[in-house]
Amino acid sequence: MSFTRRNFLLIAAAVGMIAGPATAYAADVLNVASYPNNPPFEFKGESGNFEGFEVDIVTEAAKRIGMTVKVEGYDFQPLFAATSSGRVDVAISSITITPERLGSQSFTQPYYDSDMGIAAKKDGDVKGMADLKGKVVGVLSGSTGEKYANENKEAQGFSEVKGYNSQQDVLLDLSAGRVDGVVSDVPGMEYAFTKMQGLAVVERIKTGEQYGLMMTKDHPLLGKINDALTEMKKDGTMQAIHKKWFGTDAPADSSTVSEAPLPKA
Repeated sequence: MSFTRRNFLLIAAAVGMIAGPATAYAADVLNVASYPNNPPFEFKGESGNFEGFEVDIVTEAAKRIGMTVKVEGYDFQPLFAATSSGRVDVAISSITITPERLGSQSFTQPYYDSDMGIAAKKDGDVKGMADLKGKVVGVLSGSTGEKYANENKEAQGFSEVKGYNSQQDVLLDLSAGRVDGVVSDVPGMEYAFTKMQGLAVVERIKTGEQYGLMMTKDHPLLGKINDALTEMKKDGTMQAIHKKWFGTDAPADSSTVSEAPLPKA
């Protein structure tokens, strides 16, 4: 039987197809999906690499279990499909732990406490929730802000809840007057307003939200990553990361320093 170059290429291609899925990820690499425009939690620095509070957390946790991280950018809503499908191991982007999400995802213990808030123009008519009656409210699609706004649309009298794929886009539309207010997480908006003039958080919405690393449901590394977070809280590493990115120590009773069990659905 003659063995030609064409035969060789066909065999090589077949082997590649068989081996491809099995070798897609290196065993010592933790694949992370991140929304790339969410400072100070995560963003792309001048070098083009991901930086931020949660980037430091997941990188340190991976290091403690003998792994490195590979971070790839996603819009916010696709993060959930990326973890649930197993395309990535972990998603970061100030993702709130909720009972609904725990039905299809796994989360580590929380490491940041947050509230939602209403943002508006500093010199505008919207000074709080009551002023949004009959007005258009902007939200980040797939976020807890979107869920809150839709659940309260009728009660608060919003004329429309308008979804956006990025936080930057919804805040730009707020500046331009295309939406009257924005409902989103307070820390991210307050950080954005250090760069964007004329906008402010005009009212906080107490929600008791907490952020954790979101992972594929029952991921085999979930326990190890969670244990690494516990050690980071015990030895002060988590507090040091908080101070690096927020300029202050986290409160002593916050989830940034307090150990917690794995969240359950």
